[in-house]
Amino acid sequence: MSIEQPTTRTDDVEIDLRDVPRGERHPRVFAGYDRLALGQAILLINDHEPKHLREEFDEELAEAYGWDVQPGSSDEAGWRIRIVKRAATPLPRLVGRSDAAPAPGDPAPVGGSIWQLRPAARDLDANVISLPPRDEIQRHDGPDLDVLIHVIAGSGTLETETGAVPLAAGDLVWLPRRSRRRFVAGDEGLRYLSVHQRKQGLGITARSAG
Repeated sequence: MSIEQPTTRTDDVEIDLRDVPRGERHPRVFAGYDRLALGQAILLINDHEPKHLREEFDEELAEAYGWDVQPGSSDEAGWRIRIVKRAATPLPRLVGRSDAAPAPGDPAPVGGSIWQLRPAARDLDANVISLPPRDEIQRHDGPDLDVLIHVIAGSGTLETETGAVPLAAGDLVWLPRRSRRRFVAGDEGLRYLSVHQRKQGLGITARSAG
């Protein structure tokens, strides 16, 4: 009876995590993966099944990598996994649907960001902001970057420094950097997609008008 052999290659890069502190494990694997040539692989050795690492690879790289558990892997014997670089960069992919979130007018405990672009290695931030009927984002000066919003559903008003802009589904609105703005949702609520250059620590929270 033949015994199945591991699918390793001579140019595989071995990374043994068994003696590496847990907080350093995932960064070490991703750093090693970034250095791989196309078609090359990491041979990962670990003391338990790396389920969370697999989830992180799915979020960051989706179909751009291969994940092959080697024969005989177990918690008792140790886990050996071959992670193959199948594409030079992360692949274009579907990351969500604007109509998958609760529709404006549906009961919601709070307003605010209900969807965010998740991969860590990115240059853009994107969020879907949802405001319940008559809720608002209070007047504030925007960040030092331009923002483009697309009104997905509902209606409302964008108050500027000198006036007001009515908002309806389908509208594309440019928010110049540092411009003053206040969003007020209409009777059906308001939902919009916000896209801008990534800036660490930037966050927008909806607050009640009352």
